[in-house]
This record gives sequence, structure tokens and C-alpha cells, in this order.
Amino acid sequence: MNDTPIDEKEDQAAEVAETQAPYEQVEEDTEEPEAEAPTGPRLVLKRSGQETDIVFEFTAPATIGRFDPEVGPVDVDLGGIDESTFVSRRHAQIVVENDVYVIKDLGSSNGTFVLRDDFEKIEEAELKDGDEVSLGNARFVFHS
Repeated sequence: MNDTPIDEKEDQAAEVAETQAPYEQVEEDTEEPEAEAPTGPRLVLKRSGQETDIVFEFTAPATIGRFDPEVGPVDVDLGGIDESTFVSRRHAQIVVENDVYVIKDLGSSNGTFVLRDDFEKIEEAELKDGDEVSLGNARFVFHS
């Protein structure tokens, strides 16, 4: 039998195939891993009457405000949102007292408000999951 160049290539390919492990297709995981749902207390920024995807998680006790080098860090820094203009450097604090979350105004310039029938300016108030809170003109929904 007379081998042609095409036959030689086929023979070589067959020899290589015999020496290699069989090809296995590996499926790529193209889905993004699901973000774990927050389990602790958090403030969710609210704009135009809707909760946004901007979430501030914290561990109580937590001081809420805007970072300032003269005042020092805060636990929940709202300096990165547009509404922070009316948030004091040390605006409010959320603590846990007898297994109940409590928000306390820290002498802020523009006040801390909790929505009951209407927004009420508070010095201190209990917070329940779903309560709406306003710090200056920044509105949040509290989730525990």
C-alpha cells in the first residue's frame, strides 16, 4: 500500500490520540456567586420612595455620621452618599438595650427622625424591623 501525505497525517493523528487522555469538557461556572443575604442590623438608603441597593451593615453599638479627621472615624460613614450634606459628623447612634434596638440623636444639627404616623423628631426611640429613619435629609429603612 502506498501512503500519501494525507494518510501519514491521519496515522500520526491516530497515534497521538491513543497516547493522550480522552478530552473531557469542563463546564465553566459562569454564574456570579449569590451574595449572602445580610443577617445583622443594617440601614438601607431610600430614594424616591423606594429602597435602593445601598446598604450600610453594622454591629451595635454603632455611631452614624460622616468621617472627619478632627472628629475621627464613625461606624457607619454616610460621607459617600449625596444626602450626606445634612448629616452631622457624629449624627446618631444605634444601640441594643434589653434586646431592643434604640436610635439616639447625638446632638445633630439637622435632627434624627423616625416615621410613626408622620416623621417625629426624636432624642431617642425604639427601632423595629422596617422602621423608616431620617438623618438630616437622608432616609433609610432599618432592618434588624
